[in-house]
Amino acid sequence: MKTTTKIFATLLMALLALPAMAQTQRDLDNFRYRDQRGINQFEAPKDTVSTFEGLHVRVGGASTLQFQALTQEGEGPVPLQELGSNFNLATANLDLDVALYDGVRMHLRTYLSSQHHTEAYVKGGYIQIDKLDFIKEGFAEGLMDHLRIKIGHMENNYGDGHFRRTDNAQAIYNPFVGNYVMDAFTTEVGAEVYYFNGPWLGMVGFTNGKLNQNVTDKDQTSPSFLGKLGYDNQAEEGLRFRLTGSVFHSAHNAARGVYLYRGDRAGSRYYSVISEEGREGNSDGFRGGMVVPDFQNEMTSFMINPFLKYGGLEFFGIIETVTGKDSDESNTRTYNQFSGELLYRFGNDDDFHIGARYNTVNGDLETGEDIDVDRFQLAAGWYMTRNILMKVEYVNQNYNGYPSTDYHHEAKFDGLMLEAAISF
Repeated sequence: MKTTTKIFATLLMALLALPAMAQTQRDLDNFRYRDQRGINQFEAPKDTVSTFEGLHVRVGGASTLQFQALTQEGEGPVPLQELGSNFNLATANLDLDVALYDGVRMHLRTYLSSQHHTEAYVKGGYIQIDKLDFIKEGFAEGLMDHLRIKIGHMENNYGDGHFRRTDNAQAIYNPFVGNYVMDAFTTEVGAEVYYFNGPWLGMVGFTNGKLNQNVTDKDQTSPSFLGKLGYDNQAEEGLRFRLTGSVFHSAHNAARGVYLYRGDRAGSRYYSVISEEGREGNSDGFRGGMVVPDFQNEMTSFMINPFLKYGGLEFFGIIETVTGKDSDESNTRTYNQFSGELLYRFGNDDDFHIGARYNTVNGDLETGEDIDVDRFQLAAGWYMTRNILMKVEYVNQNYNGYPSTDYHHEAKFDGLMLEAAISF
């Protein structure tokens, strides 16, 4: 027992010492800041000046805690849960970012706790290549000044909404508490190739279409393909304009359906809302407040994202449509999403913000009904330091058009959310 205790103590001291040894320089090349400075960064910047001085490990992470005071009601066949006002399970992330070589970086994120999986598990990671000097110094330098290659089991870059959403405990980029109603986020094995040229950017990529990797369903899942084209210009007078268009296509996933709108294993930011009371194996509990277009064949999604910032005022929007077929391929259905958020940041270093977001989704259920879900969010936030954010949000969400046999029938929830987020 004493030997075990000594070993554990030694390991603990080594882990505690690691940040001090490894973070003499916390920021890496071609890296999105994990604190307040990362707000309104989208793709990681393309650096042309190298600071590489050898292998460098950056240990980071995030921790977030919410107090939830929501109420819900509905007219479905099964009563909705009666919700109390209390704290949710604290969520936590661990990030390892490693400068492996000049222009080569690795990222790995582990969810230490989350709503859906309370145990620790790896979200995903990737290797990012911005130079090919590991082949030969200066190899294809002119080309690589504009190119980037990412390979891994990673968060796929479809749309711009995933850059502003909360990723389990990484909530410091999100000015609100909740994510989007139709939440385009998945982690699949694949590769992406980027081209940067001044304000212009382009990306093409592919994935194997699987969230959970295996070799036993070789004929049930096809590769997915994605692309993005955008313009992002920062004018000298403080005006910034960004406009991107993205596409995602999957021919089929007969195993469990296409994961693009159901790939977040961490869970919704609204706990236990609009889920059947007492239903055994309730899979909707951790997706509370979300709408999932559950297609299995020929799914194609398009998203357009305008972003405009002038001084402290900023606007971000989503215009999205997705079409696909069910397992029998007999019927093509469509979902549309529209979201607009208006924010004002003020104070020293824009430490405070207030804002509102309206988000609506409409689409066709497999049973034929036309449904409509709308959400209104009103939020305020304070960056106590660039690593600590306090947020308060009022949310109101309504479900319309669901059949009387569905527990979403005439359902709604509303109330307050308070959230404290730490990221470093």
